[in-house]
Parts: sequence; C-alpha cells; structure tokens
Amino acid sequence: MTALGKPELRIIDMTRNPYRVKVIDVPDCQVGEDVIFSTDNTKWYETCMGSNNIVVGDAVNDVYTHTLKSPVPYPHGIALHDGIDRILVTSTVRATDFGDPGNVLGIIEASTGKHLGTVSVTDKPEPNNIAPVEVVFVPKSDPPVAWVTNMNDTTLWTVIWNPESGTFDSAPGYDFAGVQAAVPLEIYFNADGSQMHVTTSSPGGMHFFNLSNGGQTATLVKSIDTAGGAHHVAYTRDGKYAFVQNSFINLPGMRDGSISVVNLSSREVIGTWDTLKNNGFNPNSVVLLGEWNDPMGH
Repeated sequence: MTALGKPELRIIDMTRNPYRVKVIDVPDCQVGEDVIFSTDNTKWYETCMGSNNIVVGDAVNDVYTHTLKSPVPYPHGIALHDGIDRILVTSTVRATDFGDPGNVLGIIEASTGKHLGTVSVTDKPEPNNIAPVEVVFVPKSDPPVAWVTNMNDTTLWTVIWNPESGTFDSAPGYDFAGVQAAVPLEIYFNADGSQMHVTTSSPGGMHFFNLSNGGQTATLVKSIDTAGGAHHVAYTRDGKYAFVQNSFINLPGMRDGSISVVNLSSREVIGTWDTLKNNGFNPNSVVLLGEWNDPMGH
C-alpha cells in the first residue's frame, strides 16, 4: 500500500490472520501513488509524484533497493512489460496544486533504468491541460498495446509498441465527450484482453468496451451511472460483481463517498454501500481480500 503523506510503503501478509502490517521506508518517495510488480513477482516499482522518482524494491524480501529518476515530471501511472523490457510512466500534475499538467509518457528500459524518451498522448496544441494519469497494458496484446486515461481531458489514448523502431506509436482511442463524461481515471481489462472497463469521475460512471484489432480499437458497449467521483474498482474472482469506489481525492462534485455494486452480467448498478459515507468517511481506494479478488489486468 502506497502513502500520499509519508515516505513509507506498507505490506500486508495475506497468509496470516489476523493480518500483519509491515512498514518499510522509501526515503526518496514523496506522494507515493501507484505500485506495480514484475511478471515473476520479484520486484516492485512505485511512482512518487511529489519527488519525481520511481522507487524499486525486492518483492521477495520486502525491502527497498534503489531509486530511478523519473524521465517525466509528476509520475503517477506506471506499466511494465517484461516482454519488451519497457516501463511506461505518466506525466500527470504537480502534487501540491494540480498545476503544470503533462501530456506525455516517459519510456524506461526496465533492465537498466535508462531513459528512452517520451511519447505524446494528445493531438491538441499546447497548452493542452491533458494530465495523463493511468497507463495499463492490454493482456496478451501482440504487439503490446497500452491504454492511457487523460485525467484533465475527456479522452483515452493508445500507445502501441513498434518492434521495427523499438519505440511506441500513439493514437487517439476514445473521447467520452460523446457520452457527456469527463475525468477518466482507472482502466481494467479481462484476462484475454477482449474487454476494457473505464471509470470517469465527473459526473461519475463506469464504461464497458469491447476491444478489437489486437487491443488497439475500443467500441463502447454501455455506460452506467454510479456516483460522483467514480474511481477505483474491485472485482470478484467469479466474474459476477464489481464494486466502484465513488470518491476522487475529495474534489467538489466528485466525493460522493459511496461504493456502487455492479452486476457484471447485466452491467447494472444493483446496490450501494453507504456505510463509510454515512459515517463521514470518503474511501480513497477499494480492493477485495486475496481469495476473492480479480486484479483485472493490474
């Protein structure tokens, strides 16, 4: 678990009950955002939006090992593809005031930490206020394809690995303006990469896409309303339910505080958890315990 306010990472041993929490120091990390793992589960990588770093650790022994300087300012989203030895990092916003939004992804050679340039995720002239926030590779895509949410915009973009040039090509993927939605945040994929789910925080919804063309093309199937601030989603391993956490860092109009229960077969909201909301809390994330959780591409 990352921490926005402390240079710490918390690790929960899910094999022991009651759960034990271990705290490790990540000294070069301010405003810790996303954490990902290598395919073999031996390394972890955490983005530090406030200190422009990526801290790397040993996932077997639960220790911090070294720090990579981010190739772009304000790193938030991060995706690793071991098959092409590449890490992609989003350039989002300055953590203190949401200013200076980026519009590119940084590219890193995973094995060496070498910076390999950037790729743009917009075709709008500067200043364009895009702020890409998350990037996730489509499972089993060949060539590898990653999708990006542009937080301050209404768009999704794709970045596609070009084996001939050894870098990525980018292209527009979808514009939520057509369904009157904005602030796209999280991306999830099913195991074979044929479906994609995206949350938008304003006014608050979940969107279901079919993917084709090797994961490069998305067709919207259905959009459903959840509540203001739709952000992270937890999925049951049996594929029946999704739980949408409706709160985006307590921003006005995007801080409902509820958790929407979604039937994934009918793609409808079938219930709402208001326990936290009714007690004055605003959940920042949601995940199911290990025996029930489906990471959906994360």
